[in-house]
Amino acid sequence: MAFCNFRFRYRSIIHRFNVGKGTAINSVRHVAKALCKLSPRFIVWPTENKIHNIIFGFSDVNGFPDAIGAIDGTHINIPAPTINPEAYVNRKGHHSIHLQAVCDHTRYFTHVYVGNVGSVYDSRVFRLSTLQEYINNPIKFPNNTHLIGDAAYALHKHLLVPYPDNGHLTQNQKNYNFCHSSTRMVIERAFGFLKRRWRSLLHVLAVNHVDFVPYHILTCCILHNICLLQKDELHMQDIVIENEEAGLQRDRVIEYNDRNVAIAKRNNICANLAIRNS
Repeated sequence: MAFCNFRFRYRSIIHRFNVGKGTAINSVRHVAKALCKLSPRFIVWPTENKIHNIIFGFSDVNGFPDAIGAIDGTHINIPAPTINPEAYVNRKGHHSIHLQAVCDHTRYFTHVYVGNVGSVYDSRVFRLSTLQEYINNPIKFPNNTHLIGDAAYALHKHLLVPYPDNGHLTQNQKNYNFCHSSTRMVIERAFGFLKRRWRSLLHVLAVNHVDFVPYHILTCCILHNICLLQKDELHMQDIVIENEEAGLQRDRVIEYNDRNVAIAKRNNICANLAIRNS
């Protein structure tokens, strides 16, 4: 309740429970931090017995094979911090905290990494997260499965990205990009649902202490997953999906081994996808 609108909801808590503002704020913080300790129970990387259903769910969109998650980053706007405010300014000129997430085909978050300042690029956030370790671990990606992500990320055999559009893409490459993009859209929907349900994330997060912001965001992600587990859905027509990264050139200098393996894998998928975009 207290995460939807900071000023209104805190005032509501104060009047309803007859407590002071400080008590209300401290109570919310205690609950948020307690929920964050439970995150390993509710934000879980796909286990092998669930991977088949996830692969089928992604493939059912437009035939894109062997995906076990879609990855992207989004920014949660915050008031300008008093210390080093310039570090928090993102490419849109807003002060923000970065949220990176992976979700499955149902919009359930399977990995969340939050807390970097807004000026940090998606590719660097990826390198700082535990996904950097996951990406070369075949146990995390059994049977040569992979994530799908946008052009912010470097191509890897376990992280497939679009072909760069140089104006000379073949029909098959355009089709690959179409199938990839339409399948990856689920992570943008997940962010849309997250921000629509917890509206404090939608505009400027009214949290005065920047150290608490990651707890607040992570708590909202946990509650998002709990709502999905409890079949507490929002109506899709209420969700505005905004692609924050469209048309932007970003740093994606990430060195991986076996790049040729990744190229061959992408080309093989490209050659075998049914034509969908004609």
